Amino acid sequence: MTTAVYPGTFDPATKGHLDVITRAAKLFDIVIVGVLTNSAKSPLFSVEERVNILTEVTKSIPNIRVKAFSGLSIEFAKENRANVIVRGLRAITDFDYELQMAQTNRVLAPDVDTMFLTTSLEYAYLSSTTVKEVAFFGGDITKFVPPYVADRIHEKLKK
Repeated sequence: MTTAVYPGTFDPATKGHLDVITRAAKLFDIVIVGVLTNSAKSPLFSVEERVNILTEVTKSIPNIRVKAFSGLSIEFAKENRANVIVRGLRAITDFDYELQMAQTNRVLAPDVDTMFLTTSLEYAYLSSTTVKEVAFFGGDITKFVPPYVADRIHEKLKK
């Protein structure tokens, strides 16, 4: 059985993230979406809220698990006995950083591979930062995130 992890901040989860999750679910027996607790960032949603959101929007995909984690992605992969770390690539600028991380992870854990999935063209421009900015200024985010996520963002911004 092949287990993969797909780590990220997912603040918020976008249609681009869901595209990668859905495609990874077809390639691996189990995909664990790792929601990063990163004290260096100030996310819109708490880690618990992000885990709940991702659990809701992936509930129709039976081989997806969602877990919070902190620290290194490679350690999260090892803790979950994952053979693969899945990373999404939008543009060549992502590749430089992701390649360095993949090579570092390979040194730290030679038995864990990194697989890059290029984001579907329709989501190549999309980032969580852009979604938050559009939402903050009252723009329509329904083309960027599932309806459930859009509702959670609007609720959060009303507070």
